[in-house]
Amino acid sequence: QLQVVESGGGLVHPGGSLRLSCAASGFTLDDYAIGWFRQAPGKEREGVSCVSDTGNVIFYTDSVKGRFTISRDMAKNTLYLQMTNLKPADSAKYYCARFRTQQFGLCAPSRVGTWGQGTLVTVSS
Repeated sequence: QLQVVESGGGLVHPGGSLRLSCAASGFTLDDYAIGWFRQAPGKEREGVSCVSDTGNVIFYTDSVKGRFTISRDMAKNTLYLQMTNLKPADSAKYYCARFRTQQFGLCAPSRVGTWGQGTLVTVSS
C-alpha cells in the first residue's frame, strides 16, 4: 500500500521556522515525483513545492521562493519542507503527495496519486 504521512506542523510566530516531514511507505522516493501542497480555509489546494524522482527538477511556487526548501533523505525515505521567515499568509493545512509519474510536469493536485492526511501550520503573533 502506497502511503505518505506528514508531521511537523504547529503554531509559529511570523518570521519563525518549521520543518515538515513526510514519511513514505510502499514505495521509495526515487520511484515517483513527490511534493508539498497546502490549502487554506476557503481557498483551493495549491502546489507549494515539488521534486522529480531523480531530484533534478524542483518547483517552488513564487510566494515561497527563497524561504522554503524541499529535500529528500533517501536512507529514511522521507521528504522534508524547511520553511523559514514564515508569514501569516503561509497558514494552511499542508499535504504531502505522491505523483502518479516520475516527473510531476505541473505541481498540481490533478496529477497526484496519493495524499497524506495533512498537517496544520498556523503563523500568528
